[in-house]
Amino acid sequence: MNEQDHTALSPTQTGLFGKCPRCGKGSIFQGYLKLAPHCSVCGLDLSFADPADGPAFFVMCIVSFPVVTFAGWLEITYEPPIWVHVVTSFPLLLAGCLALLRPLKGWIVSSQYVHKAEEGRLARPGDQ
Repeated sequence: MNEQDHTALSPTQTGLFGKCPRCGKGSIFQGYLKLAPHCSVCGLDLSFADPADGPAFFVMCIVSFPVVTFAGWLEITYEPPIWVHVVTSFPLLLAGCLALLRPLKGWIVSSQYVHKAEEGRLARPGDQ
């Protein structure tokens, strides 16, 4: 199969569900967060994908603000012992991060494919 055999799929539709950005059927994951080497359906080589720490950064930003706000409110309002924070705030933080990390990583990988993102290179004089 070549690139012309596939219509452009939305990174949101494919990435959030961990599906191949080219065919929309195969999985891009081999395990919970590890990227597969290629799509099992269309054979798309996923070596182009390098989300690095992007998904983790965005998930930390998205999840930490409401959880820290909750923990601060809990502390100021009730002044509970530390174990109350351990059984309330920590599970909220852990569950929020685990729930968002895979979909966000899939979305970033799919966006890299759709927008043809690749590693930057220095331009040389005369190169077009």
